[in-house]
Amino acid sequence: MTLQQLRYIIAIDQYRHFGKAAEACGLTQSTLSLMVKKLEEELDVNIFDRDSHPVEPTEIGRKIIDQAKVVLYNVYQISVMTRSEKELVSGSLKIALISTVAPVLVPGLFKYVGSRFPSIDLKTEEMLTDTVKSKLRKAEVDMGILSHPVQDSDLLEIPLYSESFYAYVSPDNPAYSGKTVNLDSLQDKSIWIIKDGIRKLDVDEIRQSGNNTYESLFEGGRVGLLIQIVNDIGGMTIIPETHLGLIPQSLRSHLRQIVSPKLSRTISLAIRSDYIHEAKLNVVVDAIKSIVPKSQWENVIRKERLKL
Repeated sequence: MTLQQLRYIIAIDQYRHFGKAAEACGLTQSTLSLMVKKLEEELDVNIFDRDSHPVEPTEIGRKIIDQAKVVLYNVYQISVMTRSEKELVSGSLKIALISTVAPVLVPGLFKYVGSRFPSIDLKTEEMLTDTVKSKLRKAEVDMGILSHPVQDSDLLEIPLYSESFYAYVSPDNPAYSGKTVNLDSLQDKSIWIIKDGIRKLDVDEIRQSGNNTYESLFEGGRVGLLIQIVNDIGGMTIIPETHLGLIPQSLRSHLRQIVSPKLSRTISLAIRSDYIHEAKLNVVVDAIKSIVPKSQWENVIRKERLKL
C-alpha cells in the first residue's frame, strides 16, 4: 500500500469516474485502474463497485476512503512540522462555519487573512453543525466554527466569543409595543425559524421541547432571510447579537432585547485532536478578535497565544 494509491482512490471517489480521476492524477485510465486493482488485491476487498454508474464505493470501500483522507492529512501535518515559521502561515486553510455565524465572520476572515497573510489560500464553507463535525473528523476541513458545546471526543474546542440574542419583531406583533421581550413570553408566540425548512415554530412545540436555547430552535439558515420574511409577512424571529450590524438603520426599530432570562450562546473553534498547525490557528483566532467587539471575546479567548 502506498500513499499514491490512497490519493488515487480519493480521486475516484471525488470524480466518481475512472477516466476523470486518471486525468486529474496525470495518469492514463489503465494505469490508474491497475494501481487501484493492486490495492484491492492487497487488502482482499473491492473498494469500488465498477458496475454502478457513476462509480460508487462499496460499504468497506467508503470506510477505507475516509481513513485514507485522515492518513494523507496526517502526512501533510508531518511535512508542516519541518517548515519554518514563515512557511507555517502559508498554503491551504479550509474553514467550515455554521450558517448563523458565516455572514458575520466570513467577510472579515477574508479581509484579515488577505491583507496580512496573502500566502494563505483561505477557503470557507457554510454548513450544518453535524456536517462541520463530520468533515473535521474526516480531515476534509482544517477548522470548524460552531456553537458550544461541540460534544465530540475526537475534536478539541477553543471558545471564541459569546453573544446574546434579540427578537426581530413586526410592527403588527404585540411584542413590538414593548422595549424588551421576556423569554418565557415567547412560549405564547409563533416564531419564524429555519428547521426542516422555513416555517413557524408552533407554540406547543416550544412548550414540549423544554429547551429554549437558540440551537434547539434553529437548525441553520440565513438570518437575513428570516428578517425578510418578518418584514413581508409579519411575526417575529430571533437573531444573534453579532448580526445587528448587518441590519439597516431603518429597520433597527424592530429589535427587542430578550430578557428574563437572557438568551445567549458561545461560539467555538473546533479542530482535530491531532492538528498541529499552531500558527494558522492563531491567525484565525486573531482574525476573529478583529471582527467581533472586544466585549464579546475578552473574557472568552485566552490572552496568550494558543499552544498545541
